[in-house]
Amino acid sequence: MQRRHFAAAGLGLAASLALPARAQGYPERPIKVYQGFAAGGNADTIARVLGAEMGKGLGQPFVVEAQTGAGGTIAATTVARAKPDGYTLLLATGGHAVAGALYSKLAYRSVADFEMVSTITFFPFLVVVRADSNHKSLRELLAAARAAPGSVSYGTAGIGSTHHLAGELLSRMSKTDLLHVPYRGDAASLTALLGGEVPFIIAPPTIAMPNIKAGKLRAVATTSPQRWPGLPEVPTVAEQGVPGYDVRSWAGLMAPAGTPQAIVERLNGETLKALQVASVKSRLEDMGGEARGGTPDEMKTMVAAEVQKWATLVAEANIPKQ
Repeated sequence: MQRRHFAAAGLGLAASLALPARAQGYPERPIKVYQGFAAGGNADTIARVLGAEMGKGLGQPFVVEAQTGAGGTIAATTVARAKPDGYTLLLATGGHAVAGALYSKLAYRSVADFEMVSTITFFPFLVVVRADSNHKSLRELLAAARAAPGSVSYGTAGIGSTHHLAGELLSRMSKTDLLHVPYRGDAASLTALLGGEVPFIIAPPTIAMPNIKAGKLRAVATTSPQRWPGLPEVPTVAEQGVPGYDVRSWAGLMAPAGTPQAIVERLNGETLKALQVASVKSRLEDMGGEARGGTPDEMKTMVAAEVQKWATLVAEANIPKQ
């Protein structure tokens, strides 16, 4: 019996010593990063820009793979179920927190089943109208909605998107009855706005800016608490009679729960280093974002707060669970 106890203790000690050893040799092969949206979109581009730079410091390439569908939950499920060895990561976006609040049945827990590595970027949405719209500001849009409840509609990338909940939050906080019109992605909502199907859309800067620069569209508000540097003349939602309104999407790296702390710390350090590289910061800013990393604990706190914020909104606005 005593020999068995010694043997068990020896195995436990060997296992505890093996983790730092594995972390020290990490990485020994390419790292796969899953993202849940279309190739060439925001999430895909962020993953590739960051991964290319992080690969230099880690000495192994980052292979980005899109697993589209269900608001990013398919990719998140893949990573949550992966071996926690640092070779499978998730490029999560603000939609990760929305899914945690909106989907009644997920194959993972949005916070507990992941090790947070670091945030990467934060970016606002734009409230956009056609250039020939009679509504010159968000105040005017909201005034029209109050005058005729349910008559003012807005388009988004779909039910359950961060854009959708941004609109629901706007409707609730401004005490208006805005009508949500979901489309299959940002490109479809943009086409609908240009075609006059809806008076305004909520979209990320990367989608709206080409048509804004071409003079076809006009931004009337930004959803962040401060004005977006890309359009400093455009006031925030909060500045136009909705104090406290703040919706920003984000992107960050996650690993499966149980990934050794030493590996998480290595990935965090390389993320922070990559975000200091001028070309990386510039590319993220060109996409409408602010490059901003942080500690794993800071990211965990942020994601948990986001899930709770959207869960409260879903409950109070009676948005059907998906």
